[in-house]
Amino acid sequence: MIAAIPFPDLSSEIFSISLFGLEFALRWYALAYIAGIVLGWWLAVRCLRRPALWHAETPPMTPKQAEDLLTRVILGIIAGGRLGFVLFYMPGYYLANPLEIPMIWTGGMSFHGGLLGVVVAVAVFCWRNGIAPAPTADMMALATPPGLLLGRLANFVNAELWGRPSDLPRAVIFPGQRAQDCGQPAGELCARHPSQLYEAGLEGLVLGLAIWILVRRGWLKTPGAVAGVFFAGYGLARFFVEFFRQPDAQFQTPGNPLGLALHVNGYGLTMGQVLTLPMILGGLALVLWARRRMATPVAP
Repeated sequence: MIAAIPFPDLSSEIFSISLFGLEFALRWYALAYIAGIVLGWWLAVRCLRRPALWHAETPPMTPKQAEDLLTRVILGIIAGGRLGFVLFYMPGYYLANPLEIPMIWTGGMSFHGGLLGVVVAVAVFCWRNGIAPAPTADMMALATPPGLLLGRLANFVNAELWGRPSDLPRAVIFPGQRAQDCGQPAGELCARHPSQLYEAGLEGLVLGLAIWILVRRGWLKTPGAVAGVFFAGYGLARFFVEFFRQPDAQFQTPGNPLGLALHVNGYGLTMGQVLTLPMILGGLALVLWARRRMATPVAP
């Protein structure tokens, strides 16, 4: 018997009800989305009500405008997340089955696509309302980690997005035929890295705490710097966890068992790592730009 942690007796549904012959269920993943958005909005409004945190003691928008922005952010998450999954991970399948693209209830969302959707939504909102984009991006960066934490915890509860096979004591025996199919001898159990918890800890707790500390130390007075830390921090965390995540099935072949999207002679990067490289480089560049911009004297 391998030394591993049995998956706890958890259900993906909080409760379900039957109405008019139809079954309606509230799932942990949906609740995680809702709670993450509400917590993020609460953090944003709390900071907007403290002018001393911002450059020139001027928040980028009013709490009422933040509420208006919330609706656009939700639409950006859903539309961008779905289109990102379609384009980045399974373009061939959805090209052949275009009517399935809007069927988000069947699963398939991309964080990177959702992020792009939010960026577009925020950029359009700022442009239409004459709001400075850099401090708005900082506000969004502060508000995002709680949602990442809750979302990854919900992935664990759903027993999905598990990691690669592992013989470490912290590995988890996830249920289901796919999770248990890792080439082990008949009768033995397959344990895997709980990569969802790795991501929850790094992207949610560690990154969120780091950003909060920077905000307390006055980094919101340097517009764009907090957003740069978020992009680079998330990118580094995701790049690291990709070494433990189960490879994307659509990229796996007998000659490419690790599911690398870009590879030469067995070495390369997964699609998740490819998509995080621009985030890391762009985030670092944004921090440098923001700090140099504030250090440059303004001509009289």
